[in-house]
Amino acid sequence: MAEVTGPISTLPGASHSVPEGTMCDEHPDRPAVARLQGETDSFGAELFDCCNECAKLFREEMRRPDIGRCEWCDAAEVELRNTRDYEEGLSGRVYRVCVPCKKRYDDRVAAELDAYSDWDD
Repeated sequence: MAEVTGPISTLPGASHSVPEGTMCDEHPDRPAVARLQGETDSFGAELFDCCNECAKLFREEMRRPDIGRCEWCDAAEVELRNTRDYEEGLSGRVYRVCVPCKKRYDDRVAAELDAYSDWDD
């Protein structure tokens, strides 16, 4: 049966270890070979136990572009990525943001880290 975690630092699509003897959520007569992370928020995530067939379908679904409205700049009908605001912590909210917003954010964080890199000297 699918499991719900508490706060978790990984993003949707992550793989987790499958407890021995676990069966597929969709096909209870088949052993689970993968435990994959689905919907994720600051409270936790849904983990799905999948047989080979279900795991393949799940992974194909995760590779499809997610089109919608960016939660940071409000641009509509754009390709979205899952990301977190690092200042909210590794188990903070998962935002769905456009590629340009994600790049700007990652570049800003990288610049901040570079600015402090001389502290180790």
